[in-house]
Amino acid sequence: MTHLGALTPADRRPHAVVIGSGFGGLAAAIRLGARGYRVTVLERLGEPGGRAAVFRQDGFTFDAGPTIVTAPFLLEELWSLCGRRLADDVELRAIDPFYRIRFDDGAVFNYTGDPDAMRAEVARFCPGDVAGYDAFMRTSERIYRVGFEQLGDVPFSSWTDMARLVPQLLRLGSLRSVHGLVGKHIADERLRTVLSFHPLLVGGNPFAASSIYSLICFLERRWGVHFAMGGTGALVRGMAGLIEGQGGRLRCHAGVAEILVENRAACGVRLENGETVLADAVVSNACSAFTYGRLLPARHRRRWTDKRIARGRYSMSLFVWYFGTRRRYEDVAHHTILLGPRYRGLLHDIFARHHLADDFSLYLHRPTATDPSLAPPGCDAFYVLSPVPHLDSGTDWRAAAEPYRRRIARALSDSLLPGLEDTVVSSLMLTPQDFQDRLLSYRGAAFGLEPLLTQSAWFRPHNESEEVERLYLVGAGTHPGAGLPGVLSSARVLDKVVPDARVFA
Repeated sequence: MTHLGALTPADRRPHAVVIGSGFGGLAAAIRLGARGYRVTVLERLGEPGGRAAVFRQDGFTFDAGPTIVTAPFLLEELWSLCGRRLADDVELRAIDPFYRIRFDDGAVFNYTGDPDAMRAEVARFCPGDVAGYDAFMRTSERIYRVGFEQLGDVPFSSWTDMARLVPQLLRLGSLRSVHGLVGKHIADERLRTVLSFHPLLVGGNPFAASSIYSLICFLERRWGVHFAMGGTGALVRGMAGLIEGQGGRLRCHAGVAEILVENRAACGVRLENGETVLADAVVSNACSAFTYGRLLPARHRRRWTDKRIARGRYSMSLFVWYFGTRRRYEDVAHHTILLGPRYRGLLHDIFARHHLADDFSLYLHRPTATDPSLAPPGCDAFYVLSPVPHLDSGTDWRAAAEPYRRRIARALSDSLLPGLEDTVVSSLMLTPQDFQDRLLSYRGAAFGLEPLLTQSAWFRPHNESEEVERLYLVGAGTHPGAGLPGVLSSARVLDKVVPDARVFA
């Protein structure tokens, strides 16, 4: 058996292994490298990125996953840890409007970061809700100041950390859902939808997710919504370059089969090919349910048993169709949300009934509105995303995917993209089955555990493992949760729980 990771005369720094190269894993590697660790990132796929991988086909570049960049200061921090500037490697371009929201009747709401423009849009739909909108945004800011600025990188390793917060959380109305909080201030049903959809960006149901998640509204106003020129893959490449510049290593086609434990402490990993990589610390960016259910043997688990993992409530999944067209649709915004005829009922089908409904709501991403280089000249690159139930729905996506894609194509052709079926020249799909099989997401849930109050902070799998020492978790499945700011903040938590490298010197 081959052993790697032992100290060598050339590099005697303590060794940290990071499982997975999503944004959480890459950020963790950079932070550990800045604190004196020699870092090896292990990625089972052929290139880094995880959910932020890139598909290239027929001259088109498709970002597989996250396309909305908020809180860019979290990225700036990583570059500054390496003595560089984000702008040295990546250009972030502000998007305006943030989203164009199209209702089923054809009405359009342009969602921006400009308070006056937003008041004018609210007034177009319901003049009486303008004062309520301002009140809601003041509440969103108060929640942001606590939920993001104060608690986003708190480890919550002890239940007492959570207990101390209960009075403050109650004052912020955290027992109310996001939609419930919006409804307290807004009367118009369409505006309630506009201001409450944000939990879907992190895998949550607006009718069940705690109102803590309404902080996203102010987060976007405060920091804006951006796009990385060249695609999200430009951020992945930039972060990989930082790791290599620190003397770290990123290995692809290196799937992990088991986290190794000795004396109740993680001591390395065994790869799928039988190779052993020894380490002083192990960080998992894999799905938390997969980390505990498949990578850490049951004999080492007391809290996150198979039974407890199965009892958890998991986020919805996604059906994503990536396609390129031989023409450009100049009137289509960078980010468009196309709402179907139902809101509450559709979400109930997805989250509670785990039923694949006949209707759908869609998010349409047109990156070539901002960066034409992602498609051949005169062409457009798109992906369209439909929230769907995770695999508990029992849907056979091998049979269902193509008919579902055709229904979406017809809906787009009838609304925003006339003649679409005749102009598509490149096409591929990602289904809940792919989230399970390719990305190792438990039940094919695209965002891990559903963001409920009872599955947040201390109730979530901890950043510092409760099961064994020297094992740490980052990414959507741990605190604070999914979304680019969330997974980058999870890596931030490591600064407080992973010992300094000199401890091992």
